[in-house]
Amino acid sequence: MKISTKGRYAIRVMIDLSEHNSGNFITLMDIAERQGISEKYLESIVSVLSKNDFLISLRGKGGGYKLARQPEEYTVGEILRLTEGSFAPVACLEKKPNRCDKALHCKTLKMWEGFEKVISEYFDNITIADLLGDGYFVDNYVI
Repeated sequence: MKISTKGRYAIRVMIDLSEHNSGNFITLMDIAERQGISEKYLESIVSVLSKNDFLISLRGKGGGYKLARQPEEYTVGEILRLTEGSFAPVACLEKKPNRCDKALHCKTLKMWEGFEKVISEYFDNITIADLLGDGYFVDNYVI
């Protein structure tokens, strides 16, 4: 599994908006400048986040973006699923229920399901608020 720049930058946008959350709207230009990401690319990312009610957007003078919820209410898992799609490591797990005609006899299916579960649980247990500190702790290791 490889996370694209779209997923990584979406998380960075959410962190940036959390760090600069004064209640006012923050311009895309400010986010782009702080993050070193082109405004044009960020437009496509914030559009997806806005359309799915992760961000509130306002056009015009004084407009920009702000979080629709508190940082602790967003998980990395939901942001990545929105921008990247399913965490399924194999095609047959992308649709629920699994419609693969070999599923009943597949010797590797449980392994792939377990792997998907580990990834989902890991990312679903990290919030944007968790990432605001100096490091994120996983099993006593700072990441």
